[in-house]
Amino acid sequence: MNRTSLITLVLTTAALLTGCGAPAENKPAANNSTANAANTATKPVATAPTKDTLMTMEKAGWEAWKNRDAKWTQENASDKFVGLGTAGRMDKAASIKSYTDQKCEIKSYSLTDDQMQMVGPDVAVLTFKGAQDATCDGKKSPANVNAASIYVREGDKWKSAFYAETPAADPKAPPAKPAAPAKKDEAKKEETKPDAATDAVLAIEKKIWEAWKSKDGAALEAILAKDFMFYGADGRSDRATTIKNWSTDNKCEIKSVTLSDAMSASIAKDVTLLTYKGGADGKCEGQPVPTEWYVSIYSREGDAWKAAFGMGLAQ
Repeated sequence: MNRTSLITLVLTTAALLTGCGAPAENKPAANNSTANAANTATKPVATAPTKDTLMTMEKAGWEAWKNRDAKWTQENASDKFVGLGTAGRMDKAASIKSYTDQKCEIKSYSLTDDQMQMVGPDVAVLTFKGAQDATCDGKKSPANVNAASIYVREGDKWKSAFYAETPAADPKAPPAKPAAPAKKDEAKKEETKPDAATDAVLAIEKKIWEAWKSKDGAALEAILAKDFMFYGADGRSDRATTIKNWSTDNKCEIKSVTLSDAMSASIAKDVTLLTYKGGADGKCEGQPVPTEWYVSIYSREGDAWKAAFGMGLAQ
């Protein structure tokens, strides 16, 4: 399902970070405590989601995409929604527009291998595999994708806050060639300038990349949340597997890493979403490291902010 391949727009950052470089806690305005308690008591709150409930929503979203019906996104996407594809970011308005602008013929699709991961009480990450027979704007879509949707609790509803997919890796296929780098003038045109909020959370992300570059498992242990998961073309990797893949089993020789075009958004209390381009000067198993889009979710564990989820979008 290529919900994010058409339009690259800049999403206005909603996150606020503390002066010491950590995402700030969302604090309610100072009001009379009795009035606040009464207001809280009268406001309906969505119950904790189940995987089946979210998959029902997700399937409805795919069906809307198949039928080119933007109503699902209008009603079920958060105003903070971010879509991410190889072409870049898309906000809610752009996502709605893509339903009518993009000419897709979807003959069939199926969603399988779904898994839900809670990141705090108000954020759920849904990962699954999508099989599709689809052609969009005359181009055949990947037959199999690994997809991630992030849902957030907003009052009495759970709403879509993020969507991305990447072609699923074919273990029998030869290594793909990295995409050609953008021309300097094009890269400058697309680049966004991070604010202080984004710079702070990006600094933590850079530590992860430096730890991968140095094959430093101890550094990764300190940064990754206890239930961390990475999701990409090869599927899911839990915390232990990820640390092993990025340290002791790391077959990359990297000179330097580069993170750019970053943007963060606060999607719930103590949860921040970061999207950016990541690349490196070096090779992994003889192949150059391409620059690709990534998403990370950071959540608070005690007094520290740690990476709870990460995903890379293969070219």
